[in-house]
Amino acid sequence: MLTLHHLNDSRSQRILWLLEELGKPYEIKRYQRDAVTRLAPPELAAVHPLGKSPVIVDGDIRIAESGAIVDYLIRRYGQGSLMPAPGSADHEAYQEWLHYAEGSAMLPLMLHLYVGRLKDAGAPLKPRIDSEIANHLGYVDRALQGRDFLIGNALSGADIQMSFVGEMAGAYDKLKPYPNLGAWLRRLHARPAFQRSVEKGGAYRFAT
Repeated sequence: MLTLHHLNDSRSQRILWLLEELGKPYEIKRYQRDAVTRLAPPELAAVHPLGKSPVIVDGDIRIAESGAIVDYLIRRYGQGSLMPAPGSADHEAYQEWLHYAEGSAMLPLMLHLYVGRLKDAGAPLKPRIDSEIANHLGYVDRALQGRDFLIGNALSGADIQMSFVGEMAGAYDKLKPYPNLGAWLRRLHARPAFQRSVEKGGAYRFAT
């Protein structure tokens, strides 16, 4: 059976949600962050050398990167759903969103997290980080203008992969200037599969 190694309050939540959307039977192995450091437990290093989550194991296949996991699960178990037809223009846009989420959009949000811990020492970097966050959130907000989803007229893996960007922006109270992005995130949260994933994965929150 396919196994998801799931860390609370992490990118793993979107993989759990995807599995619920697919209706694929799976097993969850749960890991808890350290309450003080918020770091993943050392047991995850036995699953993958990076000691990070999510990780899926499907027979002899082990995958650790969220984008690669989303791509694999939809290709293998989606039965044509949750992604545009390969070779179409929408499919190329879909692939771009899958890579954009972690390749570009998450970087300024992670910098906001870590530089913020430096307090006054990090203050000189704050304007540049805020500018980059605005640049990326504005880009996504414009892409969602007049649309319910990022690609086509239905949920795809692009929405699931990009959802974590919206989650982190919300955790940092950055969504107010971006109504399309906020409405999109609320639509995703209203999906029964997303709600089931929260019930199965535990409380879903991000410490800022």
